[in-house]
Amino acid sequence: MRVVFMGTPDIAATCLKKILADGFEVVGVYSQPDRPKGRGMKMVFSPVKEVAITNNIPAFQPENFRADEDVEALRALNPDVVAVVAYGRILPQRVLGIPAKGCVNIHASLLPQYRGSAPYQWAVLDGLTETGVTAQHMALKMDAGDIIDVAKTPIGENETAGELLDKLAVLGADLLSRVLTRFENDDVAGMPQNEEAVSFAPMLDKSMCPIDWNKTAQQVHNHVRGLHPWPVATMELKGQKFKVHATRIVDGKGKPGEILGLTRTGLVIACGEGAVEILQLQAEGGKRMTAPDYFRGHPLDL
Repeated sequence: MRVVFMGTPDIAATCLKKILADGFEVVGVYSQPDRPKGRGMKMVFSPVKEVAITNNIPAFQPENFRADEDVEALRALNPDVVAVVAYGRILPQRVLGIPAKGCVNIHASLLPQYRGSAPYQWAVLDGLTETGVTAQHMALKMDAGDIIDVAKTPIGENETAGELLDKLAVLGADLLSRVLTRFENDDVAGMPQNEEAVSFAPMLDKSMCPIDWNKTAQQVHNHVRGLHPWPVATMELKGQKFKVHATRIVDGKGKPGEILGLTRTGLVIACGEGAVEILQLQAEGGKRMTAPDYFRGHPLDL
């Protein structure tokens, strides 16, 4: 069975490595175009393109599929299945219709929850205790295809979005491999999604970063976890801005935003209900540090 793989970031690279290791014939790989990155703005290959090059698989990087030559290049690969994981592009119907057996997408949520570009982050932001990955037949409407299969995983009480993504990458890779085997056997009947249960996961942005101390300690803790490793929650303390990398919920009561004390492990701040302890932070222009280490060199006037 001839497979074309489409994806861009690390989660997609994990999936591609898995299906190659499991012996699937990947005849072409699609990834978003190379982008400049870092202070030097050097052009950097995507993780998926790196895997393609390492395994001597033809790599394609069209901006989109509006050009006829890009569509025909895909058709020339004669794919039986197109497998898509975090590609970053919505595929038009003339692409979806090319593979003989169809197109499958691995989405990092339990659909129909969290359709969109930031599903696992919003699962953490919303305080869910379970999420997973979904294999779906691809449709023109984003993340609205019939569900082939799912795999679930718990979300730890202190787990960040980045840590959750690492788990979902492995879970998604295993799911994709199983589903491709089902495509080989023509056993991929799907179940329509419940449109009444749909929720969306829009892109994150830096305007979300500031912590609202009027929220409960649980909500503040979820905020910090859900925005890590990007764009990272922030707070202001005595006129200085900090990134907040890690927190935990602790006992405490006070006016929202009030500093309740500095312990051996962190800085305790009151929330609208309860309190959180800031475990790791980063001053503007500084490096990430534990709160006690930072305030040892920058004493607080409590």
